[in-house]
Amino acid sequence: MATKLLLTFAICRLIVTVGLTLDPAELLRLGVDGQLSVDPSDVETASLDFGLLIRTEPLAVLHPASARDVAKLVKAAYGSNHGFTVSARGHGHSINGQAQTTNGVVIQMSGSRGSGRMASGKPPQPRVWARESYVDVWGGELWIDVLRSTLGYGLAPKSWTDYLYLSVGGTLSNAGISGQAFNHGPQISNVYELDVVTGKGELLTCSEEQNPELFQAVLGGLGQFGIITRARISLEPAPQRVRWIRVLYSNFSAFTTDQEYLISLQGKPTSQKFDYIEGFVIVDEGLINNWRSSFFSPRNPVKISSLGANGGVLYCLEITKNYHESTADTIDQEVESLLKKLNFIPTSVFTTDLLYVDFLDRVHKAELKLRSKGLWEVPHPWLNLFVPKSKIADFDKGVFKGILGNKTSGPILIYPMNKNKWDPRSSVVTPDEDVFYLVALLRSALDNGEETRSLECLTDQNRRILRFCDDAGIKVKQYLPHYTTQEEWMDHFGDKWDRFHQMKMEFDPRHILATGQQIFRPSFPSSSSNMASW
Repeated sequence: MATKLLLTFAICRLIVTVGLTLDPAELLRLGVDGQLSVDPSDVETASLDFGLLIRTEPLAVLHPASARDVAKLVKAAYGSNHGFTVSARGHGHSINGQAQTTNGVVIQMSGSRGSGRMASGKPPQPRVWARESYVDVWGGELWIDVLRSTLGYGLAPKSWTDYLYLSVGGTLSNAGISGQAFNHGPQISNVYELDVVTGKGELLTCSEEQNPELFQAVLGGLGQFGIITRARISLEPAPQRVRWIRVLYSNFSAFTTDQEYLISLQGKPTSQKFDYIEGFVIVDEGLINNWRSSFFSPRNPVKISSLGANGGVLYCLEITKNYHESTADTIDQEVESLLKKLNFIPTSVFTTDLLYVDFLDRVHKAELKLRSKGLWEVPHPWLNLFVPKSKIADFDKGVFKGILGNKTSGPILIYPMNKNKWDPRSSVVTPDEDVFYLVALLRSALDNGEETRSLECLTDQNRRILRFCDDAGIKVKQYLPHYTTQEEWMDHFGDKWDRFHQMKMEFDPRHILATGQQIFRPSFPSSSSNMASW
């Protein structure tokens, strides 16, 4: 009874605000098993994201119990007279309000199962198909819980993100990348099948064979064509342990040459390549031992000045070899054989050995430390760029040794990927070269009186970096992109725009979904234009 009363109240609010044509009793009869909430704490949570840069206020928050709940809500939005928008939210780790909405409903995909809410059902648990080597998971499932479910069968997904407390639907709507991408491709290259609720409220299964256009559009589609309610993810035998190695470079050319050589080994047998290849830039003496690079011993901190850094900048190559305890006797030889072909600073080899699950969950441990110091829930003006290989040296000179100075306010990741591991039919846009780099400036803004760490300063730096790339002819593509006009979005998608727009008109013709991306303005009967920019 309490659930129905709260639901009725939420529906009445929708009617008053956006002119929903269904009366409360009719919408109640749609059979939603979850909870439509207007609780201030729910609304507040859905009003913000990890970036803490944009605040919106949704009308209500749906905690779904099933894909059917999601479909019912979207269908109600699609069929209403004036309409309302719907945004799917996972763990809320977006930066610029991409999973938020104003005058609409946020579907809280993650956390519904363990929230203890008054609902007659909960989203399904992961189901592992050991013989077929895949797992079916709810779209709001966190990757850490996918890992825990599959490890019980000795299996694990092939491709990861660095941080595992992200939702499956969220990362698949972008790409999902980490140090395994050079070999296995992004997470969107390791999906067999999806269940998707389109902007018309249709629940469709899609794959390479069934509804293939929707399948490819949704992967990396920024939530524009549908809400992922189930994903079938490819698995492989899970290793038991990881040899984790970091080596340092003072020469950028040597650093990138070695990274590019290592990712070129993608087709070699497992014993002849590393399993994970990343790297990061160190321009700040204090950051070499920071949260993202806490690998180094605090008792023996690394000093930039002691390693002959060129222009005060060092580069760290981060690599791993996975193994089983039964093959531990060969791991040293395999690592040594690969390392002897690299040109790092000889005295800068740092090695540790740990469980596979502990390596994958390494960033969460750092998160807990930052939370305890009040340094996690601060603004995050992150900037993630795909940079073509041919221009990465120019980027180094202009940004790492130029714009950034000697203060970065957070880690800077840099590592190359092979374009042939990315399906060109997906919605993701990458540079038009065989190899391109991710450069991720993962900065935190602090109000501590230090100007170089202020939100204003870091935001201005981001603008300067993008302007430098334009002026220098470096054709970067934003990963986790953020633009505010449709003209900018058209430029971002380039040759893919026409198809992207066509798919939008087919699967979300009223532009109900993921309006926080600011690609399409909601288009309801009362609107004067179907294609207005924001």
